[in-house]
Amino acid sequence: MFSWMGRQAGGRERSGGMDAVQTVTGGLRSLYQRKVLPLEEAYRFHEFHSPALEDADFENKPMILLVGQYSTGKTTFIRYLLEQDFPGMRIGPEPTTDSFIAVMYGETEGSTPGNALVVDPKKPFRKLSRFGNAFLNRFMCSQLPNQVLKSISIIDSPGILSGEKQRISRGYDFCQVLQWFAERVDRIILLFDAHKLDISDEFSEAIKAFRGQDDKIRVVLNKADQVDTQQLMRVYGALMWSLGKVINTPEVLRVYIGSFWAQPLQNTDNRRLFEAEAQDLFRDIQSLPQKAAVRKLNDLIKRARLAKVHAYIISYLKKEMPNMFGKENKKRELIYRLPEIYVQLQREYQISAGDFPEVKAMQEQLENYDFTKFHSLKPKLIEAVDNMLSNKISSLMSLISQEEMNMPTQMVQGGAFDGTTEGPFNQGYGEGAKEGADEEEWVVAKDKPVYDELFYTLSPINGKISGVNAKKEMVTSKLPNSVLGKIWKLADCDCDGMLDEEEFALAKHLIKIKLDGYELPNSLPPHLVPPSHRKSLPKAD
Repeated sequence: MFSWMGRQAGGRERSGGMDAVQTVTGGLRSLYQRKVLPLEEAYRFHEFHSPALEDADFENKPMILLVGQYSTGKTTFIRYLLEQDFPGMRIGPEPTTDSFIAVMYGETEGSTPGNALVVDPKKPFRKLSRFGNAFLNRFMCSQLPNQVLKSISIIDSPGILSGEKQRISRGYDFCQVLQWFAERVDRIILLFDAHKLDISDEFSEAIKAFRGQDDKIRVVLNKADQVDTQQLMRVYGALMWSLGKVINTPEVLRVYIGSFWAQPLQNTDNRRLFEAEAQDLFRDIQSLPQKAAVRKLNDLIKRARLAKVHAYIISYLKKEMPNMFGKENKKRELIYRLPEIYVQLQREYQISAGDFPEVKAMQEQLENYDFTKFHSLKPKLIEAVDNMLSNKISSLMSLISQEEMNMPTQMVQGGAFDGTTEGPFNQGYGEGAKEGADEEEWVVAKDKPVYDELFYTLSPINGKISGVNAKKEMVTSKLPNSVLGKIWKLADCDCDGMLDEEEFALAKHLIKIKLDGYELPNSLPPHLVPPSHRKSLPKAD
């Protein structure tokens, strides 16, 4: 095991979440600098793919990148999560956000321009300087003391243009910038307007820039309250069809449907759907701090595999070059044959085709290099990365699992996340098995007269019906036996294998809960216990 892991375990007691995160962060940084970085430097990985990682890349909070065409509600979405304005925020139907804005936590409210931001060693943006002043003049950091931003940072991007507007040059490579962010963020959220589902050429190119980051992508269909239920079904189908043309994955992307702003819904027919979708999205975002270490480890593994493949490609090109004459002709031939070289390397080193960089982009970049100046293959550098992937990673993964067990659960708090966690506006409050939780009267009592009539048709003996007779009635619900078995265990409060009239009424109520689309509780909540059985059951803590 790593020496730093031994020191951590023996030299001090675990002192909470921050120490745990720093320990894992130190391990990741150490692995990268000792194992992966030498391989990257030897074969010019940083010139072809991605700049070297710095300390801030390992230490930064989870980041969310918002991408979408103009007026899809990206900036409003951030305002909705934070429940306050932030410096540089502009909202309107026209393309208002013309800059990349990193919204981050700060003790005082203010903003930092891009040129100053990329020289700050505490921020993970230093390598963005390579995109030049045209980009840096359109990049800024907004800092404000907001509870949400203590756990995550959010990157707002310029609205992607469509039609004639997309032909206007931004002055920097927009897709390259998106790709840089995509490699470093924890979540990429693509926002769509229910009234504007067309994916422009620039948006299509932007989505393609996220190649290899598919696990980070989530889709939000915003402003869904502006269409009725029938239109919403058509809009959703059209969106999935459009996405299928630009995202080449066999899995269906997760799409969250709703209206993400703090204004009344224009169409309330789908309110319950919107609330459930918002809660699902909130849970996904809230889990990011807890999954941050695993995400960074996963990104390091992907980077190491790409660095290995890149080394094989570069060293092969070096090996094939002649010593004296015909170098330019050979270079052109090798670039042309690059797809064949990929296949050859896949067979020789047993590498998956998915680990190789995109052929066309690689061919374009190779045009600018002298292959004779490339390095030959250095087996020791490859072995170091292989050893890391096969041995060190598993040890670090075990450490992450240990730390997660010993550290308090990290969840994003504040802003919109607090509005639905407690009280009657929590999702599911007063619904399903939670119905009647704050009422004095037994919630089953209102339907008990109907259930009593059924009960007395099932030949009760001494006020109880047998399991056989109860089953005859319960199977009419057409629920599977596994569900009915759970309902029986919940309803048979005294575990005597029979049901009295209150227990039978409870069983029918639980069946109704399941048929209405709600989940059954694992144990019977106190408010559902039949009145005549409450004394016999132990009180809840």
